[in-house]
Amino acid sequence: MSVEVLDSATIVSFVEDEEAFNVTILNRFAHLDADHDGLLSYAELLNELQSLRVFETHFGIDVKMDPNELAHVYKSLFVQFDHDSNGTVDLEEFKSETKRMMLAMANGMGFLPVQMVLEEGSFLKIAVEHESAKLAA
Repeated sequence: MSVEVLDSATIVSFVEDEEAFNVTILNRFAHLDADHDGLLSYAELLNELQSLRVFETHFGIDVKMDPNELAHVYKSLFVQFDHDSNGTVDLEEFKSETKRMMLAMANGMGFLPVQMVLEEGSFLKIAVEHESAKLAA
């Protein structure tokens, strides 16, 4: 983990750089696709959703949630990715929904930079690294 400064432009720039975004999506999808069938099952995507720990912490302090409520939230998130409702998420669905979520995050963030603690390898951390590389060039 590291503390990084980012703003909406950083996220939008990364998402709009199709080559960088597509490579990142492809790598993450391949990593999540444990059985290498070209599709993400609920169990495979669940690992990614759980790693975000968005619902289990409050200002960095673990909060005990009702397991049934947590399972419902994760299933609802899976449905957001499964656009054709076939019970799996293909690469295009994963890419499309990740892009939508990142742009929604950027939209909610506004133009003022904020400091965030980011996990290594997270999409936001990769976006910050992408922006830093552009500035260094």
